[in-house]
Amino acid sequence: MRIFDSRAKEKVEFKPIKDNEVRIYVCGPTVYDDAHLGHARSAIAFDILRRTLKALGYRVLFMKNFTDIDDKIIKKMQDSGKSLKEITKYYIQRYLEDMDALGVQRADIEPKATENIDAMIAMIEKLLEKDCAYKIPNGDIYFDTSKDEKYCSLSKKCDEEQLSRIEPNPHKKNPADFALWKACKEKDYCFDAPFGKGRPGWHIECSAMINRHLAYHDMPYQIDIHAGGADLFFPHHENEAAQTRCATSQELAKYWMHNGFVTISGEKMSKSLGNSFFIKDALRVYDGEVLRFYLLSTHYRSPLNFNEEDLLQAKKRLDKLYRLKKRIYPIQNTPKANEFQKAILEALSDDLNISKALAVMDNFIAQANENLDQNPKDKALKKEIASNIASLTEIIGIGGKDPFSYFQQGIDEETKQKIEELIQRRSEAKKAKDFTKADAIRQELLDMGIALMDTPQGTLWEKI
Repeated sequence: MRIFDSRAKEKVEFKPIKDNEVRIYVCGPTVYDDAHLGHARSAIAFDILRRTLKALGYRVLFMKNFTDIDDKIIKKMQDSGKSLKEITKYYIQRYLEDMDALGVQRADIEPKATENIDAMIAMIEKLLEKDCAYKIPNGDIYFDTSKDEKYCSLSKKCDEEQLSRIEPNPHKKNPADFALWKACKEKDYCFDAPFGKGRPGWHIECSAMINRHLAYHDMPYQIDIHAGGADLFFPHHENEAAQTRCATSQELAKYWMHNGFVTISGEKMSKSLGNSFFIKDALRVYDGEVLRFYLLSTHYRSPLNFNEEDLLQAKKRLDKLYRLKKRIYPIQNTPKANEFQKAILEALSDDLNISKALAVMDNFIAQANENLDQNPKDKALKKEIASNIASLTEIIGIGGKDPFSYFQQGIDEETKQKIEELIQRRSEAKKAKDFTKADAIRQELLDMGIALMDTPQGTLWEKI
């Protein structure tokens, strides 16, 4: 497998630290608000990475954190009058529900920052002991970037413009120095520590939690892959790498991967710009799998300009897969290591080349429909098609729904109930041999945009 390593700035052959084992860390959300499309895109991109590595035979240990202590969370507490736990528990649950709807598999490890404060304190103490950190007069503790010879070797972005993004402080030794610990202030949320009551800076939490929950401690690198959005590369990931190097004498990750931004009208997706598009809003209109398919259809490193027209086109493409699945209904099968699966994995093994993988899918759908036209009752053919669809479900996370339910999306529960009642009345009319009434009910449903299919399993319906 080849991946684009952000540090090398090129595609490289992926070689895990230990044979057949991969450890991946993805930066998770700061839980003070609902998740937006930027969160969704990152989650889906690295969900496919994880699925691909598993399908290639690797044992994958996957971790994603929750930042549940932060300036924005504290402000939310002050504005709402709710406790930190109330706010963060609510938004963590909302995030997980959104990810479930998008078909993103749960991480193996999901640590919260507040449950790992002791690990952060231990790492800060080690940095202080090694003279890689210092305390300023107000009690804040800063990392001394001048003590890390390799600082900026990851992102190579330590120019004046980039450094201006880092919070200034006249007591800092160097412009790039960053806060490891923020001393307790009025109305703050604080924790006890040997070096003074306060709370952790943002960067320290990832290093400390990786070191505690995921790291190899007997290798040059702690984990195989560290991933996240492109906006995290500097200063967040640069700072993580620096403090881990100084605290543990290890490199944090062997490979670094970053997904591109989601934009609307050409602007970076950002709450501060007021153009954030919440996942929850999209899910009110579109099935989660449609949204997943749209977001994964653009290569993960490329920017994605959200456009509802493109989303509708993506849905039409996914519809074709479900129309094929409907043709072989109710036959199901398990994924098989055949030529189709091999072609999908070969495409995704080239830095998750989704365009090539979906081209393989499109060709399969066209050929399968042609074969079914010629041999509509061929059970072996249908089982082979079902197996290939199962491979798409396992590796890309699409095609796993009941095809009739899929085509019912966008219909509210009240309308669904009315449809089911009409189908029941039609079934009763057919039993009574009142075919005129049965046909009239079918026509009434057609006028509502509902098509029926009578099967041995009962009458199924879909929106047309």
